[in-house]
Amino acid sequence: MASIPAASSSQLHVSPLAFAFPLRRPPPTSLAIPMIRRPPVPSGSRPRTLKCFSQKQSVQEFERLFSNLNQATMKREPGSVTSGILLVTGTTVGAGILAIPAVTQEAGFLASAITCILCWIYMVVTGLLIAEVNVNTMCELGSGGVSLVSMAMRTLGNFGVQAACWSYIFIHYALLVAYVARSSEILTNTFNIPLWESATFFSLVFGGICYFGSQRVIGAINGFLVFGIIVSFTSLVGVASGGLQWQSLLQAHFEAIPQSIPIIALSFVYQNVVPVLCTNLEGDLSKVRTAVVLGTAIPLVLFLIWDAVILGTIPNLDTTGAITDPLQQLRSENGIVGPIVEVFSFFAIATSYIGFVLGLSDFVSDLLKLPSGQSKPLPYLLTLLPPLVLSLLDPDVFYKALDFAGTYGVLVLFGVLPAAMSWSERYSKSALTPITDPLVPGGRSTLIVVTGGVAGCAKLKARDRKSNLGGRI
Repeated sequence: MASIPAASSSQLHVSPLAFAFPLRRPPPTSLAIPMIRRPPVPSGSRPRTLKCFSQKQSVQEFERLFSNLNQATMKREPGSVTSGILLVTGTTVGAGILAIPAVTQEAGFLASAITCILCWIYMVVTGLLIAEVNVNTMCELGSGGVSLVSMAMRTLGNFGVQAACWSYIFIHYALLVAYVARSSEILTNTFNIPLWESATFFSLVFGGICYFGSQRVIGAINGFLVFGIIVSFTSLVGVASGGLQWQSLLQAHFEAIPQSIPIIALSFVYQNVVPVLCTNLEGDLSKVRTAVVLGTAIPLVLFLIWDAVILGTIPNLDTTGAITDPLQQLRSENGIVGPIVEVFSFFAIATSYIGFVLGLSDFVSDLLKLPSGQSKPLPYLLTLLPPLVLSLLDPDVFYKALDFAGTYGVLVLFGVLPAAMSWSERYSKSALTPITDPLVPGGRSTLIVVTGGVAGCAKLKARDRKSNLGGRI
């Protein structure tokens, strides 16, 4: 069995029997150990390590929580921060970016830019809260690949599990339906094939990548897709920004912001891959933090540039409150833009589709109590087939699915739930003492702000819907 170097001169051979807690379904691709953070040491003195208590009450120090092992070679395959950043970026840059100009045109660029930055900060905080609870849960259970189900059960009990399950399933299926619907439309328009064939082809190809691909293969494909996003995005901005009207970017109608919050928040969703990220990076929270912050900062810059180019290029955008598609108007005015928009849209959707399939299939595996670390066909079938069928039943479901997912899924699953789990873990009298230091500063105040933000957004959205009598999608 592989050994992990300790901070002392001796070597400790890691075995599940060496620890005081029971291991639950130990994955064959990882070796898990409980740990607590050691006090910081001066940089450059020696590698940062983690402390582990064995049954003999001796203390061993390690550089990581566990090791990811290749089942065939039994060699360590640590995930890289770069792959983690690409996974987060690819998951974040999805169909939401295509809808941002449509839902922010009434508010104007300045107001929507401020909203985007605030939503980014909010979603980074909730993602780090999930990472904190996830690593603590892996430490306690002694198992990698811990999903939101196990996290919610450990911190919130049965009620938390029910809330997590239904919210998670709702948002993921809604978004996968939107992704399949939009990608099949692109393929149908490009290759003149029937809609059902393009939807099936897209699901089989990218679903097959998730099922058969290794960490490195999926990381390489994600890297290629993100590179395609950057190239097509740069080309699109270069072509479309020729007629940019800078004075248009100063428009700000903050009263129109509520209608855009669900889709802007939805555009920053990546938290579904945080458990996968924590496992890939072997529970190293410093690497996880870097991947989350940088992996979401890249999409933030893309969103702001994208929104500025679209809203600053097209004059006389609709300000009546009805959602129209500025991209369609841009295509009609510039024939070069159309193909570039389609390429960018396809790459953006494909990267998000991979991330959401990985997240949902891992969630379903945990829900069905299947052994972690093994690719079983059932979770992938349950992940891929329902969105395919639903997208074919209603091909025009794109905006509808995004808005419902943002309003009723994102703010609950990735707003209320992370704050509640962290509160229970940190401050509940019945909870075990957290093993790691908090990733998010501010203590109770931060968690109250996170929860209050969800309540405020829901209230504004409800009032906005009521005042417009269902005029918005």
